[in-house]
Amino acid sequence: MSRTVAALLLAGALIGGTASTATSAPLSETDSVDTKKISATQGDAAMDYWTPQRMKEAKSADVLARGKSASNAPLNIGKSTKIAGRSANANKVKPNAGKPSKNVAQTPVSHIGKVFFTLGGADYVCSGNAVVSANESTVSTAGHCVNEGPGAFATRWVFVPAYENGNAPYGSFAATELVAPTQWSNDGDITYDTAFAVVSDQSGVSLADKVGTSGVAFNQARGLTYSAFGYPAARPFNGETLQSCSGTATDDPYGQTQSQGIPCNMTGGSSGGPWFLGGSDGFQNSVNSFGYGGIRDTMFGPYWGSVIEQAYQSAQN
Repeated sequence: MSRTVAALLLAGALIGGTASTATSAPLSETDSVDTKKISATQGDAAMDYWTPQRMKEAKSADVLARGKSASNAPLNIGKSTKIAGRSANANKVKPNAGKPSKNVAQTPVSHIGKVFFTLGGADYVCSGNAVVSANESTVSTAGHCVNEGPGAFATRWVFVPAYENGNAPYGSFAATELVAPTQWSNDGDITYDTAFAVVSDQSGVSLADKVGTSGVAFNQARGLTYSAFGYPAARPFNGETLQSCSGTATDDPYGQTQSQGIPCNMTGGSSGGPWFLGGSDGFQNSVNSFGYGGIRDTMFGPYWGSVIEQAYQSAQN
């Protein structure tokens, strides 16, 4: 989606949920965000740090999301495993009758890319997407791809749009600011596992002008149909190509988060990749977040309500 078209759609107020039936935000929410400013010098250092070899050796960041809920049903991204049922009983989760969504290899999409960063002394890889914004420089990703949740913010954070097999046709964009809901940065609440990064221009050309952007939507109805994209790096994938899957969202069968799951077997590395209402030219309405070890082939993404909208507003201005 071009920046111009996305801006027109944003002006049409889908961001506020008026283009479809809106629902109240999950649980009791307060609008607060946590931010980290990054200097130009640090950004330049990040660009220099991420050589092709370091990108190839970066670890899948799914490990950073594990153990982020209070339930005894362990969060476990990256385990290729039938679709989640709707039961709230953690001991009696039954698969749906449908078949899991098989991943489909995609040609690169200009505004979807890989995210690289350092956290806790280790180098990690996630996925991300350029979204429409007033500053023309905002990237969406998962909260655990920006902040320990709770804990420190990442360093050496860069976005590489349209990555494929080591090629970066649009180059890299270093973060100048990282933004996350305090529900993630202070509490590690997986329900709010979304974050945004503001990135630098390239020789005076903004990210939006370089690669285009997606529109965004918040406070939409639950149970919608999504197309999810990302760069899964754990087996059987290698993180070198863009993958997608699609399906209708269902509630967390354990009832321990407000996240929704879709049939999808993407693995670690796809964290932070966008969920669209429609295809890659649709409105973004969630990100790849986590999977349960006991539920096969299901990717969960956070419900984008008022808390995540506030984080977006903070970043995009």
